[in-house]
Amino acid sequence: MAIAYRVKERLRDFYRATNPDEARQLLEELQGHCLKRAMPPEVQKLGRTIRDWFAKICNYHLAKMSNGPTEALNNLIKRIKRIGFGFRNFENYRIRALLYAGKPNWRVLGSIVVR
Repeated sequence: MAIAYRVKERLRDFYRATNPDEARQLLEELQGHCLKRAMPPEVQKLGRTIRDWFAKICNYHLAKMSNGPTEALNNLIKRIKRIGFGFRNFENYRIRALLYAGKPNWRVLGSIVVR
């Protein structure tokens, strides 16, 4: 448990770094630390993930963007598909999806026609 906490804190240090070169160095150190044989399998797996995606993870400091919004949208789409499973009437499916996605505009909802 303590190992996972320390690894998490070092990963947070990477994302907090303001200098891309310093961040790269922090990530290299974390990768080497995680890949040690003495580490638990889960931490070693994180080390392999960092190794495989190293350049792309470091690019965060160049673009200052993550794929979080994209992942959130994909998750919402999957949840809506699961909720709509079994609906035979597209209009019912559409309304359920809009309800699930957030607060629909009820004035416009009735005026949209899908053919």
